[in-house]
Amino acid sequence: MFQPKDAAQHGRRFVFAADVLKPAKTTQLTYPTYSSDHRSSETVLRHTTHTPLIKLRDGEVVLYRRSGINKWHCRYKLPEYGWIRRSTNTANIEDATRRACDWYDEARFRQRMGLAPELKTFAEIAALAVKEMRRDIDAGTAKRVFADYCAVTERYLIPFFGKKHVANIAYADITEFEAWRNTQMGRRPATSTLLTFASAWSRITALAIQRGWISQHTPVPHLTAVGGIKSKSRRAVTAEEVQRLREFMRGWVVYEGRNKNVEMRLLLRDYVELLVLTGIRHGTEAMRIRWRHCEWHKDGSARYLRIWVSGKTGERWLIAKNDAVSVLERLCERDATCAGKTLDAVFAARVDKLVFTFSDGTQPYHFNAAFSRLLGDCELERDGTGAKRTLYSLRHTYATLELLAGTEIHTLARQMGTSVLMLERFYSKLTATGAAGTLAKVPTQHLVHIRK
Repeated sequence: MFQPKDAAQHGRRFVFAADVLKPAKTTQLTYPTYSSDHRSSETVLRHTTHTPLIKLRDGEVVLYRRSGINKWHCRYKLPEYGWIRRSTNTANIEDATRRACDWYDEARFRQRMGLAPELKTFAEIAALAVKEMRRDIDAGTAKRVFADYCAVTERYLIPFFGKKHVANIAYADITEFEAWRNTQMGRRPATSTLLTFASAWSRITALAIQRGWISQHTPVPHLTAVGGIKSKSRRAVTAEEVQRLREFMRGWVVYEGRNKNVEMRLLLRDYVELLVLTGIRHGTEAMRIRWRHCEWHKDGSARYLRIWVSGKTGERWLIAKNDAVSVLERLCERDATCAGKTLDAVFAARVDKLVFTFSDGTQPYHFNAAFSRLLGDCELERDGTGAKRTLYSLRHTYATLELLAGTEIHTLARQMGTSVLMLERFYSKLTATGAAGTLAKVPTQHLVHIRK
């Protein structure tokens, strides 16, 4: 077994194993020292079969090297938190030892004081929060608003708070940030925008507490959602404009360009028409529809297209308008999995595949930009007030047209997955207008009373 030649002369006692290099037991407040062998510690380590472990503080602190990396890493064990791993960022064993022991001592002290044992910058925690949200987005399990959380975090929160530690952020920092953010945006944000900021902030601070980077008892100020501009509801597309848009898209999809652009136009046409014909929420609900979620609902000799959706308010069945059958037939023809099959056969097979996909099976991240270009080409990009229309305008259009057609508000609420209160809040004028004929009639008994 190999031993340093001058180990005995310097009074150092080492125990070597195939994968362990352990200095003599040390006290809590002293650092281990190493012999001044004419060979460096790296030379000694190369005589071992595997990367060695150096145990300090009675095994509570461990130094080690990862394969192919020259710098030392450490891990130290804390009650209630388990092992914490860090890189010492040095190849020098003495410096690595000093840093590892300092971190361990500091962490134990912070723990005794009721503080989180490890400090992380806001940028580090926020980057991890964004990574987790993007992972859920790619997996198709995320809320549509996650993309907005990522955007405000990367564009505003990290640039301003990045170098600060979350536990050290004070109310004055929040006030300063809100003034800076409004300057960067060039306007006073809407209440909905402030809610997005506040929710993104809450996700980051909650992650910091979950990972033990700040104590749950540490007071962290919140971003406020008060004082924003009240959002105005989008003006619906009129029935004439809907017909104009649908007719325009028939020629718009005939496009000579890259295959992906051609496919995007075809897919967007089907997506837009399904939104108009069902009132489904874009993104969270529409993008998750699979073929197995579609079926026929039979009522006597008649049958209707029924779709199972899951979104903001849970799961529900909705009934699509008859024209939506043609939309699904077009999608079925272009889908390689369903090619050659009738819609009846696809429904019966319960095919577990997303409906809105390209020919290679991938799904676009969203249709927002493509829809904006479509409205621009069709000269329907803005409503009568000058506000820019979005995909949400199609859901608003569906609700407006149904109420004007006399659909009962409770039925519409179940169809759209919303509450009667919400419909009354945004469409109260329409509900009264839709019942104008009934409201204008004078009860017979009242007329008799007037004559008398």
